[in-house]
Amino acid sequence: MTTFAQYRRVGIMGGTFDPIHFGHLVTAEAARWEFALEKVIFVPSGRPPHKKGYAVTAAEHRYQMTVLATASNPYFEVSRCEIDREGYSYTIDTVLEFRRLYGPDAQLFFITGADAILEILTWKDVDRLLKECHFIAATRPGFQLNRPGELKPMLPVEGRHRIHLIEVPALAISSTDIRRRVQNNKPIKYLLPETVEEYIRSHGLYQSRPGGVYEKS
Repeated sequence: MTTFAQYRRVGIMGGTFDPIHFGHLVTAEAARWEFALEKVIFVPSGRPPHKKGYAVTAAEHRYQMTVLATASNPYFEVSRCEIDREGYSYTIDTVLEFRRLYGPDAQLFFITGADAILEILTWKDVDRLLKECHFIAATRPGFQLNRPGELKPMLPVEGRHRIHLIEVPALAISSTDIRRRVQNNKPIKYLLPETVEEYIRSHGLYQSRPGGVYEKS
């Protein structure tokens, strides 16, 4: 029987996943391969502090879509830790929860977008965060690769070597665009897994308002 302590290199992919799409999946698989991760845990956000003032789709819908999207990959799993947590979801709380599960010897790798990593200095308890995990920053097409390099001198010395870059062309796909396409009755086929598209259609998601501000469902 596999236990948490047996894993030594664990990826954590946080996100709203509203909805999850092939860009997320390609990013997770690229990070898993390049950094020899034994698993990647997708963590749909609960109440993300950076989206205050925006309505996001109900957490249970986002969780179910993420489960459907990741089901075919044996190295992927989905955690409810943030959506079941009360209050805002901070990265440090999630990382510390996985640290308790996997133990002090496991290496944790938090996977995010390179644009998000530029805001890391504003994140809660950034010094502790950089001690607890590595960051894998996935670049979008046209993103200036040297920008995270400019950030490193502003970080604590012990955390500078913990930020890594990977290029992921599929990041041209965005959840915002998918929501707009659904709202405007445009096709979303080949942008996300068929099971997720079917879930969106069957539950009538993303039909009320365009552009990322829409009613909870």
